[in-house]
Amino acid sequence: MNKSFVISVLLTLMLAACSSNTVKDKPAAPVEDKSPSSQTMAAPQQETATTAPAVESDMGVNPLKDPNNILSKRSVYFDFDKDEVKSEYRPLVEAHAKYLLAHPNAKVFLQGNADNRGSREYNLSLGQRRSVAVKKVMNVLGVQDKQIETVSYGKEKAKNCQDESCYQQDRRVDIVYENE
Repeated sequence: MNKSFVISVLLTLMLAACSSNTVKDKPAAPVEDKSPSSQTMAAPQQETATTAPAVESDMGVNPLKDPNNILSKRSVYFDFDKDEVKSEYRPLVEAHAKYLLAHPNAKVFLQGNADNRGSREYNLSLGQRRSVAVKKVMNVLGVQDKQIETVSYGKEKAKNCQDESCYQQDRRVDIVYENE
């Protein structure tokens, strides 16, 4: 990875940690999903979240399954032949990291995927690098290795694509919680 990129990510995370004003006794409000209600594009949409995820809502709704909570979003998308977590997916990864920190017995599987271009071996390697990239962001935020398992499916879960908008959906890491 590029050293300046890693340094800028670490500095951003440290600044974000310094500006945090969380109260432990009061659960955070659920995050409003600001994405369009209907998907008219085949390409993945950017996650937009401005507040921390709710650990548990006032109504006892599981935040992992609440469609109005960022935690219900489970895919981090990547550019072609890349394994860097894009800035637009940082809030999503950070929300899942906060959930894991609040639930030390929770375990997550980061499933790396690639589109169907390239050899099987190359795509398995790329999928693994992608899942490890998401894991590293979570580790920097304080999540312990015992809560995260990485796996690569390479192009095993890829669709039979013929255009770029379809390929974009295959280049991802899926966040899957144990026992879900």
